[in-house]
Amino acid sequence: MDSWPLVAAVGLVIAGLGITIGYLLQVWFTRRQHKLLTLSLDAELKALEDKQRELIVEARREANKLRDEVEREIKDRRDEVLATERSLRKREQGLDRRAESQDNREDQLRDRESSLDERLQQLEKAHQDQINQLERIAGMTRSEAVDRLVAQTRQESREQLSQIVRDSEREAKEQADHKARWLIGLALQRVASEHTSVSTVSVVALPSDEMKGRLIGREGRNIRALESATGVDLIVDDTPETVVLSCFDPVRREIARNALTRLIEDGRIHPTRIEEQVGKARREIQAIIKAEGERASYDVGFPNLHADLINMLGRLRYRQSFGQNVLSHSLEVAFLAGTMASEAGGDPQTARFGGLLHDIGKAIDHEVEGPHALIGAERCRRFDVPEAVAHAVEAHHFEVEPHSFEAFVVAAADAISASRPGARRETVELFVRRLEELETIANSFDGIEKSYAVQAGRELRIAVKPEEIDELGALRLSRDVAAQIKDTMTYPGQIKVTVIRETRSVDYAK
Repeated sequence: MDSWPLVAAVGLVIAGLGITIGYLLQVWFTRRQHKLLTLSLDAELKALEDKQRELIVEARREANKLRDEVEREIKDRRDEVLATERSLRKREQGLDRRAESQDNREDQLRDRESSLDERLQQLEKAHQDQINQLERIAGMTRSEAVDRLVAQTRQESREQLSQIVRDSEREAKEQADHKARWLIGLALQRVASEHTSVSTVSVVALPSDEMKGRLIGREGRNIRALESATGVDLIVDDTPETVVLSCFDPVRREIARNALTRLIEDGRIHPTRIEEQVGKARREIQAIIKAEGERASYDVGFPNLHADLINMLGRLRYRQSFGQNVLSHSLEVAFLAGTMASEAGGDPQTARFGGLLHDIGKAIDHEVEGPHALIGAERCRRFDVPEAVAHAVEAHHFEVEPHSFEAFVVAAADAISASRPGARRETVELFVRRLEELETIANSFDGIEKSYAVQAGRELRIAVKPEEIDELGALRLSRDVAAQIKDTMTYPGQIKVTVIRETRSVDYAK
């Protein structure tokens, strides 16, 4: 029991010592941390002071550098200003010298002007003395001499101007003739093939293609005999049931056509029979030619024409010009010219006679070189036709300048007859060919359903597929087709291109 207080006292002492030691250790650690924190702050403060000193040094260095640069720039500017001042002083000195030199030159010019004035006065006096002396020598005043000189100059100018005008007219005429010949040649080249095929060819129908072999004959003897007897080329090609006669002489071609038709109808085709039929056809055609010539001369009122002129008139029955029969055209021109001359107070007989014979040269223009008007006038004079009539014949196309009223009337009647609507028709072959060509051009474009050439080829109607061509496409198509027709075809007047686009919706109510 006595040991417990002692133990308790020892425990209290030990506890007090532990608390004291713990407090002392806490105080020591606290002071230690404070000392370490103080040392850290001192180190940071020192580092900041060192950095501050470095920044101050760097700033001073930069300030010195900027000061040096500013001083150097100021020095450069000062040097430039000094150099500019020196240059300005030099320029001022130069201007002063130039002003002084200019003053000296002005003084010299004034001196020269005064001397020139004196010389001008002397020259004017000498000029006036010369004029007075010339007036005394010429016996006229100065104004009279000027008027005469002006008149002479005007006359020379007129002559030179007239020469220039004549030269210009001659040059323009030569250029116009050359251009006209070029255009005519181009036109001839473009239509030569079609015109040749129409005016030099006759087509003869055959009952069957077997007749072609009989016409040719053994080793071609029948065709040679026909060509030799008529002077016409017989063309046998792949065209079914057709042969072609080709010749520039329409009378020969008609004789061959007549003889060939008879041979086909007769069926007996051999050289002897061919010669017989050709001779018979020639006699018949000659009789027709004579009858037609006499009828034409009688209808116009000149029955006593020379036999050769009557024969030439009759030959015109077989001559076509642009689809117009030349004999019918000549009769029409004769009646028109006679009526026009009678109404206007001219000589109706001369005009009518000239109209009848104006194309007489076309009967032989394939045999004689030259324009048909001049050929016809030469034949008229050869057969004692009145000179007024022959002149009307040669002047109706202005190869010769007309100098009579009747000649102008015949030319006018010829133009009226040729331009009459329907007078110069296209042949059926050309007409059909033009329609086919129009439809071929239309069908060459994409999206075309059908095309029709209507109104005698004056309009082309095109039906398009609506699912392939829209409204704008139809507009472009009409323009493109019209452009291609214009570029590739030759046609009279104009051709209207109409594009039709139709959309149909169909349904059934059941």
